[in-house]
Amino acid sequence: MTFLTYLLSRTDLLLYFTACIILFFYWISASKKSNGNMPPGPKPLPFIGNLNLVDLKKPHESLMELSEKYGEVFTIHFGPKKTVVIAGYSAVKDALVNQAGDFADRADIPIFKLIRKDKGIVFSNGDSWKAIRRFIRSTLRDFGMGKKTIEARIQDELIPLIENFKSHNGEPFDTLVIMSCAVSNVICAIIFGERFDYNDPIFKNLLRIMAENTKLLGSHKVMLYNFFPRIATLLGAHKQTVQNYEELIEFILKRIKHQRQEFDTNAISGFIDAYLLKQEQESAKTEKIFDDENLVFSILDLFEAGTETTSTTLRWSMLLMMKYPEIQKKVQEEIQTQIKQGQLPTIDDRRNMPYTEAVIHEIQRFINLVPLNVSHKTSNDVYFRGYCIPRDTEVIPFLTSVLYDKTQWETPYEFNPNHFLDESRKFVKRDAFMPFSTGKRMCVGESLARTELFLFFTGLLQSFTFYPPPGVSREDINLRPGTGFLLLPLPHLLCAKLNY
Repeated sequence: MTFLTYLLSRTDLLLYFTACIILFFYWISASKKSNGNMPPGPKPLPFIGNLNLVDLKKPHESLMELSEKYGEVFTIHFGPKKTVVIAGYSAVKDALVNQAGDFADRADIPIFKLIRKDKGIVFSNGDSWKAIRRFIRSTLRDFGMGKKTIEARIQDELIPLIENFKSHNGEPFDTLVIMSCAVSNVICAIIFGERFDYNDPIFKNLLRIMAENTKLLGSHKVMLYNFFPRIATLLGAHKQTVQNYEELIEFILKRIKHQRQEFDTNAISGFIDAYLLKQEQESAKTEKIFDDENLVFSILDLFEAGTETTSTTLRWSMLLMMKYPEIQKKVQEEIQTQIKQGQLPTIDDRRNMPYTEAVIHEIQRFINLVPLNVSHKTSNDVYFRGYCIPRDTEVIPFLTSVLYDKTQWETPYEFNPNHFLDESRKFVKRDAFMPFSTGKRMCVGESLARTELFLFFTGLLQSFTFYPPPGVSREDINLRPGTGFLLLPLPHLLCAKLNY
């Protein structure tokens, strides 16, 4: 019996193969139809799309290679999900600034839709997002963002941070936990109206969970969940991430309950109190934007963003100072010239310290902390640079391609503070400096982060000189990042020698 005869005799197998053939030709015809005026890109394979071309450990490097071949706007298939990548400073600025309304929506990312339910500020859209964003910006300003009051909060954390570094007496130590504690306490003071002790077990566990989530969200398992949510659900690829978020949410709910019991309209001590007051003011309205879910996930957004990004940048900064001691020395010389010994740095010192400012900006550019940005989507059919991008298409405004754009940076792949200095050695702003993204979805905490980076970085280099552990040369220092949603430095130890 031939295979064809056998196949025809088995109705179940015949139906199976017929379905496979139909699906295969549907895939081809759908690709041709949808690619009518879509940006170009590599031809997708059935089921996996272009995943054969993407290194999931270093997706930003794969996308950089693809942008060299397909240009500043191209289409890539992550499994069945069709995504448009916008690469290079000119195209990203054009999309997020000049056509901001077309690209302002946040993409539907399965893991975040599952956990956050379109609430909070980072992953929400529409009127809810606009109202919550407006409230958060206003409240952060009320609690000192961009003002002298936030300077005092950061200095309050700088003092115990310096004491912790001193306690190691020049011996090698890991900065991961202590740096997270110090930075997180700044945003905790704003959210909860109080700081935590560095040895508080609950606080340390929360920081551990957030650090783990940062790695998980860039892991193969979670990526595959986002590409193939139904299949990955069966494999349990998302379980640890969901469990971690449930623990964070449980802590936040307890804090809200406590502060609601103690709530006094005449004693607003932090973001939660301000939100509870807003709820009272909005109680008569039919549409309840300021509900408890938006409160929970707004806190979560602020807590995570206000901890992980800045603390990770500061850890990179110490690593880079060990790698480039000549740059560290120049920063310290400027600090000695501009800040009296025994005085903590202030925000006002920043204007008189162009080299330090240039180094901090170059650290942010070079480490490329959020390489893929957080995905956007088109709010309607969008005509962009000669192409038509259909409504609800996921779009990656590719930050790596901006921060390493060869047309904007003289030595994009080198750590070079001269990128931010003019011929007279004055600090110069660069339009292609977009570590906080740009446009309507630009990070609401940029001002706070910039202030923290200057005060923590300057304060630490005022007190210490950083160098590698014994037996490790500067050439041995590895600047390759680990895998994660953020590009994290690989585990390392450093030594901090007191300057006085």
